[in-house]
Amino acid sequence: MSLTKNFVAVDWRTGPDRIYFFFPEKNSYSRFDFEDNKVLSGFPKPVDGRWEGFDKTVADLRFGFTTTTTRWNGGVDTLWLFYDEGTTPSVCEFSQQTDKALSKTPIAKSRWEKILPYYHKIVGVMWAESTAQRESYWFLLNDGNYLIYEKYSKTVEVLPLKGSPWAALEEYKSQMMTAVSNDYPTLDTYFYVFLNDNRYLRYEQGAKKVFGPYTISDTTWPGLLKD
Repeated sequence: MSLTKNFVAVDWRTGPDRIYFFFPEKNSYSRFDFEDNKVLSGFPKPVDGRWEGFDKTVADLRFGFTTTTTRWNGGVDTLWLFYDEGTTPSVCEFSQQTDKALSKTPIAKSRWEKILPYYHKIVGVMWAESTAQRESYWFLLNDGNYLIYEKYSKTVEVLPLKGSPWAALEEYKSQMMTAVSNDYPTLDTYFYVFLNDNRYLRYEQGAKKVFGPYTISDTTWPGLLKD
């Protein structure tokens, strides 16, 4: 199986840390668990009937990422799935606790409305900072820029990749297909950027440095190439 065709990667935090890879053209998905360091057996599987409330729209998925809201019971993890509802950019709020969609809303009427002008350029999203005063997300764009979205103030700042911690990504801007976070590493977070030629880059937040590119294989991503 070649990954050069369209696919979208999203992170998941409830239970074992993992990444879901969606293959819209095949209407299928795979689950990569970091603890096992492989795609679980039996994947890829059809999306239909397995993503309650969202399975019929996965073919139009563009990107997605997880947010965690602190609660007394350990936190609430929400997967935000951004997709096209016809010609309308929309977002699905998918609960990781109940494993079903809670809402589907046009982005223009959602909490993410400030990113709408950049929607068609977004490759992926990294949760960059979370404190009592600030919670920010970095949105990687395919035009040589990125934007910082601040949750509490709902402000957006657009900055060039050049001169930033993501500077090394600029030369790959036309090849970037999807990107996803991995907070499984102890005391660090990795941000993977998948390219359209079966390669990927790894940004390490602790080192503030981009590594790669590396080839996607059964050694680097065991089971992901399975058809």
